[in-house]
Amino acid sequence: MNRIQINPQRIVAGVERHLFGSFVEHLDRCVYGGIYDPGSPLSDERGLRLDVLDAVRRLRPSIVRYPGGNFVSGYRWMDGVGLREQRPTRRDLAWHVLESNHFGTNEFIDWCRAVDTEPYMVVNCGDGDMREARDWVEYCNGAEPTAMAKLRQSHGYDAPHGVKIWGIGNEVDGPWQIGYKTPQEYARAVTEFGKVMRWADPTIKIVAHGVSHWDAKDFVERGQILLEQAAEQIDYLAVHWYVDNDHDDYWRFMAHSELFEERLRAYSGLIHAVRAERKIKKPIWIAADEYNVWHFKPEKVGEYDVTMFNVEDALVFAAQINAFIRHADMVKMANFAQLVNLLAPIVTTPEAMLLQSIFHVFEMYSTLAGAHSIDVHWDGDTFSAGDHEALRMLDVTATLSADQRSATVFVINRDQQPVEAELRLMEGRAVGEIALHSLSGPDIKATNRLDNPDVVKTIVTRQPADGNIITLPLAAHSVTAAVISLS
Repeated sequence: MNRIQINPQRIVAGVERHLFGSFVEHLDRCVYGGIYDPGSPLSDERGLRLDVLDAVRRLRPSIVRYPGGNFVSGYRWMDGVGLREQRPTRRDLAWHVLESNHFGTNEFIDWCRAVDTEPYMVVNCGDGDMREARDWVEYCNGAEPTAMAKLRQSHGYDAPHGVKIWGIGNEVDGPWQIGYKTPQEYARAVTEFGKVMRWADPTIKIVAHGVSHWDAKDFVERGQILLEQAAEQIDYLAVHWYVDNDHDDYWRFMAHSELFEERLRAYSGLIHAVRAERKIKKPIWIAADEYNVWHFKPEKVGEYDVTMFNVEDALVFAAQINAFIRHADMVKMANFAQLVNLLAPIVTTPEAMLLQSIFHVFEMYSTLAGAHSIDVHWDGDTFSAGDHEALRMLDVTATLSADQRSATVFVINRDQQPVEAELRLMEGRAVGEIALHSLSGPDIKATNRLDNPDVVKTIVTRQPADGNIITLPLAAHSVTAAVISLS
């Protein structure tokens, strides 16, 4: 018997809305042919794809990271402002394509306003310099009559954009990156970039890159040196990861939940240890600002390469969000990559749009998660895979609404059979109806496609509730959100 216990009185931490963020990079067709497709009958007069706008509004991402990613390590933001016909076309050395720069800072800000999300900008700390970074902050946020603020105004934007979160570089720990930096070099760069960026706007929050190269021998040392030398300029420390079903082994793939827990515990501990040793009083949070499942053997949708997500991918995608919610005391921002096309919940062709399995997962969490992460205990059936023994079949997290009158319990059932779980409220009782939002499909490989777009989707059912013990029906290989009214 699977048992879940929640205690609405035991709040772990606030769940920041920025846990439900995304990422737009100039990668493949995320921008051109994705969110921006001028001349298309599906786009508005600004070139923004209207079907994509509607889909993104459904997802409700609270914040979107831009413009990279590897792309930003060779990006000159000045190339992407002003009259389009005067913008230079350059060779993008990250992805080895030509970049027209027709979509840049102001187009991104317009798009953010159109979908009601907050922009999160990343400056070039690869082949860029601190003057360029400082100028970009001033261009976006300056209110005084300075050269950069006047330049923005000459481009048709009188009011400052008010971009509050800025990242310094991308994956600088990776040898694949333009401008890879040693730990000491990056700590020095964050100190100096952050200083002049804050002088341009003292209200901004800064994200420093912690780790993406988890196999490197110095990833702990890198984070330690960065915190020891540059903590004054750091508000968030970024971690990146992607996972794949490399062995086509369902159970080993499901066991990735342990990897997410391990990495978040490790980085949380690192931050706490250095703050204690160095007597750093200011909080420093974790931003998981690139994460997803990424299959490196894409499939064709029309003539385009796309990572196609199936049911098992949706479960692992959900397990990442569960981990972020459980660690909400330290994880204050998360941005899945990418928003559209190559590895994304939304896929476009010139004529159509497809919503993948992970679209429905993210929509579920983004729209149903409450304001607080609450204590959860669960046990029951187990499985073993790879180096892991007796892992719990269910993966569970729970949130409480801001008014504390409802709870949402998120349950990933990794069993390939339907099961039931006994949910016990340790405080209070359930009243009225429980809404069960459940995502699954006919089998673990089920995938939405243009000619059959609703194979994997969310189904909502309701059941009466009165008391502190609830029986939850869980479909095979499913993600379920149980929304419970409390008294």
